[in-house]
Amino acid sequence: AAGAKAVFDEMRRLDAEMTTWTPTGETAKIHAAAGVKPVKVSDEEFEVIERAVDVSKHSGGVFDITVEAFRGLWKFDEDMDGSLPNPADVKKRLEKIGWKDIVLDKKAKTVYLRRKGMAITLGGIAKGYAVDKCVALLKKRGFTDFMVQAGGDMFIAGSKGPEPWVVGIRDPRGPRDEMFALAPVKDHSFSTSGDYERGFVKDGVRYHHILDPRDGQPARASRSVTVRAKDAYTADAWSKVMFIWGWKKGTELIKQNKLDDFEVVWVDDKNEIHMTPGIEKDLKVIKQPTPGP
Repeated sequence: AAGAKAVFDEMRRLDAEMTTWTPTGETAKIHAAAGVKPVKVSDEEFEVIERAVDVSKHSGGVFDITVEAFRGLWKFDEDMDGSLPNPADVKKRLEKIGWKDIVLDKKAKTVYLRRKGMAITLGGIAKGYAVDKCVALLKKRGFTDFMVQAGGDMFIAGSKGPEPWVVGIRDPRGPRDEMFALAPVKDHSFSTSGDYERGFVKDGVRYHHILDPRDGQPARASRSVTVRAKDAYTADAWSKVMFIWGWKKGTELIKQNKLDDFEVVWVDDKNEIHMTPGIEKDLKVIKQPTPGP
């Protein structure tokens, strides 16, 4: 019970620090000072933003925390009403997007957004970071067999008695609890990004929250992407990259960036399954993913 309490306390602490939803958080202060001045942040917030910029650099810019500038235009949170933004407004907001305009001063631990109206979200990266922090916390307390999960990001340590933990990958178009594949996981993170989590279908087209920063539109190359990696942070950030680029370019990026101990399962836009060789031997496909928009 003490271990569980420590994990929840840590999650709450990191959420309060990195959320974009409260005006008192560090992220909100960075937004308020965009185009004006750098903001001093905690070591942890700086580390997460620095890592995010590094992923941007190595992903051809498709991972970009400045997509926060689209908030309120695309409505995928509690404001979701099935409406589509005006294309002219999307175009205008694109001017506020650009990871290269995040200026980091490692010595001073400051973050500066070069242009007014710019904003960042740590939503695609902070959950993985928080999971890793909680894993370290539990290991320090002597736990060896456990699972920590935050949204689609989890880390699985040890085993379930004599058996390995087995994790399912959700069918992107099936019922909520239906899986299309199963895989044993031990001492690794498992993260899924899907177009079904926050979104809607309108006139036969699905609109969802994973936006491509290059055009401000929901990414179209994949329906879901699952990553097995050595830590939750890597799985969380890179699952978005793999989702936006799709399996062909994603496979190239894995080789280019020498992403070791990093395996991916894609369900592409045509509902076909693709995977990296390392997970092929472990993954058990139990059904074909359900068709549908």
